[in-house]
Amino acid sequence: MARDTVDETPITSRDELVAWIEKGNKPAEAFRIGTEHEKFPFYARDLAPVPYERVDGRKGGIRALLDGMEGLLGWEPILENGNPIGLFDVTGGGAISLEPGGQFELSGAPVETLHQTERETILHLVQVKEVAEALGIRFLALGSSPVWTRAETPVMPKARYRIMANYMPKVGSHGLDMMFGTSTVQVNLDFSSEADMVRKMRVGLALQPVATALFANSPFSEGHKNGFQTFRSEIWRDTDNDRAGMLPLAFEDGFGFERYVDYALDVPLYFVKRGDHYHDVAGGSFRALLDGTLNTLPGERAYVSDWANHMTTLFPEVRLKRYLEMRGADVGPLPLLTALPAFWVGLLYDEDALTGAWDLVKSWTEAERQQLRDDVPRQGLAARIRGRRVRDIAVEALELAHAGLKARARRDAHGRNETRFLDPLFAIVDSGRTQADDLIGLFDGPWCGHVEPVFESRAY
Repeated sequence: MARDTVDETPITSRDELVAWIEKGNKPAEAFRIGTEHEKFPFYARDLAPVPYERVDGRKGGIRALLDGMEGLLGWEPILENGNPIGLFDVTGGGAISLEPGGQFELSGAPVETLHQTERETILHLVQVKEVAEALGIRFLALGSSPVWTRAETPVMPKARYRIMANYMPKVGSHGLDMMFGTSTVQVNLDFSSEADMVRKMRVGLALQPVATALFANSPFSEGHKNGFQTFRSEIWRDTDNDRAGMLPLAFEDGFGFERYVDYALDVPLYFVKRGDHYHDVAGGSFRALLDGTLNTLPGERAYVSDWANHMTTLFPEVRLKRYLEMRGADVGPLPLLTALPAFWVGLLYDEDALTGAWDLVKSWTEAERQQLRDDVPRQGLAARIRGRRVRDIAVEALELAHAGLKARARRDAHGRNETRFLDPLFAIVDSGRTQADDLIGLFDGPWCGHVEPVFESRAY
């Protein structure tokens, strides 16, 4: 998320929290596509990670990169204690933000077509390259950091991340790895009603491991093969299970906005922001804040901004806010940055495709979904559910997505529809080889057991 919400409207009841989500309902003709992607900045000369401030005689750090992007784009800076920590387009477009270890994120504007998504992504990469090259900085498109240890990874000057970093080791073994060493691509999609949200949430959760396998792109850690197709996805298996995972409650009878609110109320808080100050209330209860009985902030009551910010600290495989976020994929090369939204738009924005996708997964049990989620990080497309390979399920899902995009009939200036954006994924299932497989083959072959060539192979 680019910046924390600021809205001091008091919230006094659970019903108001439900109503806040319900305001996300919109007619199908108003559906939009919001794509986000992160990338690791590194110094071209020695492949070192880029700190916030310039050090060791280098031309610039993350701060200089943000300053350069501000000058190029004219976007407004997001400041914390006088430090720029992001940029946003006041005209309603995109935003740029920093993840804890300096991962540079574009949160794209909500657009109508995948053609617009492609143009936005290409333009961003061209712009950021223009600024970064002058600073000796490039960007790496991998799902997890391939070389740097956690101790070598820089820390961004954001108070919310300091609070999270203190709390994470108390609730999981990989929370700090998630914060400082992973990068993802995700898409945010709309729903028309509570029932529509439920269908999309269920399909998204069930097929999220399939997307994870298709986009697997993190087989290296600290200079070696790590034994996984997607180590980023493995990291999420033990980050903070109070707020992450496959969200079994979404498949229970009666699931909807109210049940999600009840779930969110029980996920511990990280912080409460008042003015420019972040109060560390990690482990506290939003229910207590709602009642004015939070012992770390006696008498303080909840604002709309507290709820909106809290919702950004929930990390299920599909996250509900006023839209749905598909969160399962490693970041990858440019064509895959548009392939990810194409996959989910094709499945979820066409009625026949959505029905077909639900038919594909509706008989899977909670235990089977979870086992698939557990197996995919290591096995990728070879993982199985009910004796079927993920690769075969991916073929069916891609055919449904292709039909959904064809039915949308959104064409560019050359008359092409959106199905072309699925081509990289069809190539993966046709070959049976993920990006991770290709990287492992290079490591074992031409790279002679060295990871460093990945900084050229997977650089933007």
